[in-house]
Amino acid sequence: MTAEVKDRDLVSIQEARNLVAAAAQAQEAYALLDQASVDKVASAVAAACAGQAERLARLANEETGFGRWEDKILKNLFASREVWNHIKDMKTVGIVSDDPIKRVFEVGVPVGLVTGLIPSTNPTSTTMFKALIALKAGCAVIFSPHPSARNCILETVDVIRKTLASAGAPVDLVSCLTMPTKDATDALMKHKRMNLILATGGNAMVHAAYSSGTPAIGVGPGNGPAYIEKSADIPLAVKRIFDSKTFDNGTICASEQSIVTETSIRKEVMDEVMRQGGYFLPPGDSERVERILMGPSGTMNARLVGRTAQFIAETAGVSIPQGTKVLLGQETRVGEKFPYSREKLMPVLGFFVEDDWEKACRKCIEILSLEGAGHTMTIHSRNEAVIREFGLKKPVSRLIVNAPAALAAIGAASALAPSLTLGCGAIGNNSTSDNVGPLNLINIRRVAYGLRELDDLRNGGPVPPAPHPSVSSPSVSAGQASAVQAAPGQAATGQTAAASPIRTDAELAELVRRVMTMIAEK
Repeated sequence: MTAEVKDRDLVSIQEARNLVAAAAQAQEAYALLDQASVDKVASAVAAACAGQAERLARLANEETGFGRWEDKILKNLFASREVWNHIKDMKTVGIVSDDPIKRVFEVGVPVGLVTGLIPSTNPTSTTMFKALIALKAGCAVIFSPHPSARNCILETVDVIRKTLASAGAPVDLVSCLTMPTKDATDALMKHKRMNLILATGGNAMVHAAYSSGTPAIGVGPGNGPAYIEKSADIPLAVKRIFDSKTFDNGTICASEQSIVTETSIRKEVMDEVMRQGGYFLPPGDSERVERILMGPSGTMNARLVGRTAQFIAETAGVSIPQGTKVLLGQETRVGEKFPYSREKLMPVLGFFVEDDWEKACRKCIEILSLEGAGHTMTIHSRNEAVIREFGLKKPVSRLIVNAPAALAAIGAASALAPSLTLGCGAIGNNSTSDNVGPLNLINIRRVAYGLRELDDLRNGGPVPPAPHPSVSSPSVSAGQASAVQAAPGQAATGQTAAASPIRTDAELAELVRRVMTMIAEK
């Protein structure tokens, strides 16, 4: 290693430390703001990102070569405008809930400093999304960009920082490494002041996040099969699969990676696939494409990610019909040595046929167990019994029904929470199965009033929670509070009475009646 490279690593580590110090100071000031002020800042950032959606989409496409800039515009608008519309009314700062009956109120506490790892497949949209949910949660975020998408990510961060300045918020709430190195990213993740890591990227990066010693929310690979069951509307099912797999040339990890169908409808499905622009590769050509899908290390070939079907075919040295949208390789085997059964962030699908839905069910589980466990899969069916059986048995966090997986899983074409960070749960070695949002970036402080004495517990009698005069409930005077606490049949004197346990429904009803009477009189 040359001295120049060593110096670059040292400079990048120092930059990481400087960014942490600045972000910590900014977050301490930001944490003092109330919900309305936090929302004003986050709203301004969402609007600014939406306003730059097209310019940043073009930059991302030009720099990485991945996908289609037209689709990246939609991603950027989704990550800014649509996400904000979903989270804007969430309570994340201060008192977020108050139960006057159980006498518990909850306070939202920002986790603090967040490291955001940004992939090259969805660089600008993921940056917008993570910045927005961090700001809504009262946090500061420092991004570590994928080196091949560094410039468009820095440009997105610049838009956000200028907006923070205009809104009167500390600009260092959002920052980014300008010299992304492995050592700098490691320094960010392991810094003693770092509170949480949001990791989106390859397996190695997610593993590093979980191994850092800092709490992490990481998302694993997707390898979702799409099952077309015999009762499905086959033309519509194929359309939805192709809409998803060709959107931004398949760079969303929730997109379908294979089709699984049944023998009884095999010909109908294949005919429809071809009618809509799919091309089943002949055996020799299928093998040529298969050989280039994975790189020498056994991971996905980065040169093909987000590229067109035509580009992939030309790279493999095979000819395909003009206008082909998706390449399909017919397969029966599942395993690391069989690329059609693995994750392919490009318009390439494996094609599996099984005798019936039970065998198709097992094939889908086999595919997911190889790669993508806990992530997403799709079923196209009009048989509710089969759909529910799949929902009960599949090792995924999202089972998408009759919809394009890439768009439904992130919440754009379904009622799931809009998110570009999709947790895979414990089965996917992730800390959550959520569509991650602001509530994953706050801790909850619970303030609980006592309801029983030790003697009550020893007596074993159930004690209903007493109404609690709290921030969100009507105010009660000191004398009235004593009366509320007094047992039925005792006089309300303004003095604290020795309360007897309330043990019957009749007594509870009488207590409620008295409280409502006092509120009405007040």
